[in-house]
Amino acid sequence: MNSSKIIKISLIVWLILMAFVAGWVTYHRLDRSTEGEAASFWSEASGFEDDDAAPVMQAGDEISNSRRNAIVRAIEKVAPATVSISVTQVRVYSTSPFGLHGDPLWDYFFPELKRQYRQYVQSMGSGFIINPQGYLVTNYHVVEYASEIKVNLPDGREFNAEYIGSAPLADLAILKVEGEDLPFVNLGNSDGLIIGEWAIALGNPFGYIIEDAKPSVTVGVVSALERNFEVQQGKVYRDMIQTDAAINPGNSGGPLANSLGEVIGVNSFIVSKSGGSEGIGFAIPINTVKKILQEVLQYGEVRAFWTGLEIQELNRLIAHYLDLQETEGVIITSIQIGSPAEEAGLEVGDIIKRINDVEVKGEDDLIYELYDAQVGDVVKLTILRDNKEVEIKLELKEYIKNQ
Repeated sequence: MNSSKIIKISLIVWLILMAFVAGWVTYHRLDRSTEGEAASFWSEASGFEDDDAAPVMQAGDEISNSRRNAIVRAIEKVAPATVSISVTQVRVYSTSPFGLHGDPLWDYFFPELKRQYRQYVQSMGSGFIINPQGYLVTNYHVVEYASEIKVNLPDGREFNAEYIGSAPLADLAILKVEGEDLPFVNLGNSDGLIIGEWAIALGNPFGYIIEDAKPSVTVGVVSALERNFEVQQGKVYRDMIQTDAAINPGNSGGPLANSLGEVIGVNSFIVSKSGGSEGIGFAIPINTVKKILQEVLQYGEVRAFWTGLEIQELNRLIAHYLDLQETEGVIITSIQIGSPAEEAGLEVGDIIKRINDVEVKGEDDLIYELYDAQVGDVVKLTILRDNKEVEIKLELKEYIKNQ
């Protein structure tokens, strides 16, 4: 290849390179000019001085606002006062040479061979603080048989809790902690709930398992209202709120809130075949809790009431002896002297057929109707006496030990 050809090729390459550079510079000048025009447009339309940041900030604000919806704001109100409760329970067991339950005949003749031992068991649950004084609500089954109760707040503080009182039938307990600047929840009105409205369940399913007392949150709706259950393990669940917000083990006693950040119930139990949440959870209405709280805040405890009645369910033998055609109802077998039952005019042999217009078929029906009754309440009893129905009003008075 001669020198003239080399010069021609070099010139062509140089021209191509210069054309590429010129095109690149022109493109970027036009791009900057377009950016400037767009920035000027946004500045004039929105009034932002920072032309580049204005549209980005506006879009970011819209996304942030959409994320901070009513559910998030409600959780921010309730979560700080939702606590983790760690309980040490003492359980007493009896053993004999025949095992844990023993042999009744052997235990009767050789009681000295029975041995008792105590077992300390750790359990956990949740609760929520309801006022600046440090009163808090949880389920009774969370603190039942407790020898020590510790409460952990989401902000990291830990307190020894004082057991104030309980309503075992209603599965509610009131505790108290001493501290400064305690967070607390607002209580709503469970009588005004709407099926289908948002329901937010808070609680700490991990308790002392992990070093984090911040509650977990599940969201669903109010699935149904006024769900009633039979007496279960000495507890009565009436007018329960049903929700599909998951209530997990450890969440018992935690708050169920609405989208306004008001507590509307106390998470209590689930119905499940697997043991985990299947979207069928139940909470005690907060209006039931308010009645018990009022008692505690006024008297320092939940006062026990008494009637002075002893009853027995009717059976065929008793019904035949009394010449009754049915076995529904309960018969009064004993009345304590000076008791509210005696003052009301009830007599041995009276058959209670209804209480507050609710039919009484057995003992559980009486328990069922009196589960949230308090000292001073007046109940209406419809009794059968001498084959005639009579209405009697019975006032529930405070139970005093050794009376």
